Amino acid sequence: MRRVIVVGGGAAGFFGAITCAEDAQDTEVIILERGPQFLQKVRISGGGRCNVTHNSFDPRELARAYPRGELELIGPYHRFQAEDTIRWFESRGVDLKAEADGRIFPKSDSSQTIIDCLLCAAKAAGIQMFTNRGVADVRRSDSGFTLQLNYGNTFQCDKLLLATGGCRTAALGGLAVSLGHTLEPPVPSLFTFHVNSEWVHLLAGVSVADVAVSVPGAGVQRGPLLFTHWGVSGPVVLRLSAWGARALHEFNYSFPLSIDWLPGHTDEAVRSALELQVKSQAAKAIANCPIGKLPARLWQQLVFLSGIAREIRWAALSRSAQHSLVRRLKNTELAVTGKSLNKDEFVTCGGVRLSEVDFKTMASQICPGLYFAGELLDIDGITGGFNFQAAWTTGWIAGKAMARRQREQT
Repeated sequence: MRRVIVVGGGAAGFFGAITCAEDAQDTEVIILERGPQFLQKVRISGGGRCNVTHNSFDPRELARAYPRGELELIGPYHRFQAEDTIRWFESRGVDLKAEADGRIFPKSDSSQTIIDCLLCAAKAAGIQMFTNRGVADVRRSDSGFTLQLNYGNTFQCDKLLLATGGCRTAALGGLAVSLGHTLEPPVPSLFTFHVNSEWVHLLAGVSVADVAVSVPGAGVQRGPLLFTHWGVSGPVVLRLSAWGARALHEFNYSFPLSIDWLPGHTDEAVRSALELQVKSQAAKAIANCPIGKLPARLWQQLVFLSGIAREIRWAALSRSAQHSLVRRLKNTELAVTGKSLNKDEFVTCGGVRLSEVDFKTMASQICPGLYFAGELLDIDGITGGFNFQAAWTTGWIAGKAMARRQREQT
């Protein structure tokens, strides 16, 4: 009997194993997980709820959510995308729901629902599953692969799927390198920014619906921002951290962050809005009368930072103070001094070089019989279920390819 081994008991590994086992029932499929539990990242994702995917059903639009991997994923997403993921889980009894921001979760609001589904599907398909089975070394021969485990045991297989997760360090991609592959250097992606300014900390919990943020050399992003006790977060910060991951790493996470609080308005439009306030709100304190849809607490801080005292009224707004306020509204600069994980999730960019993988099959272009899936590849998406979708899709394609080739050779 032919044998397929999957190294890595996470989302991509399970999906690849299940797909292969269900399509090639005459093949022995084994999952080897180096940790004590399967699907650990599934367990903690989405605050323990598991953000399964995102309700973006156009393959090209879906692929745009990936700072690295966009072009490579267009083809795979024409074969298996978010709609297919939803259908896969719902056909196995998992009820899903879409939230207002497009994220899709199990209706149970528990990641255990997804874990139970995957474990049940794997058992039903006859997959052998082993925890605490780290692979120390793998060798390729004419007959397949020999895997040396950390505890001395060896396994033989005809086909091998590496789905070991994100390369937080280069060592975690060691098996791929030993089989001839190149790793793009791993650096963090999807993180929040530390800012030591006292006024920023005073606004912890305040959110702003639409801002533009930029860092020289790391691009510009637009979206919601959230103040935290340690700095700033929210979708716009996470997007900037993802698309600018390598540049921000080179800056050693110490850089100036520019924020435009009114990105839909030119400087002149903001100046006109202030002049309208002078005419219509002359007797009122500037600090008490925000323009646009800015939160009152944020507006007050921006007014004070512009050198305008709390008691100053609109009628007394000087030209220099007006100029200072316009500048502050359109370009507030914060000194970022570090980063934090987004919740408990650790996403990296970096991994197996994409040009070395055939995305029609997820097969290695270098080592026959070797396949890849999930975050071991140099693919990472923004927050919102996109990283799991890449895992389901690449796992599914690898599983289909391994099963098809098994059938062709038997």
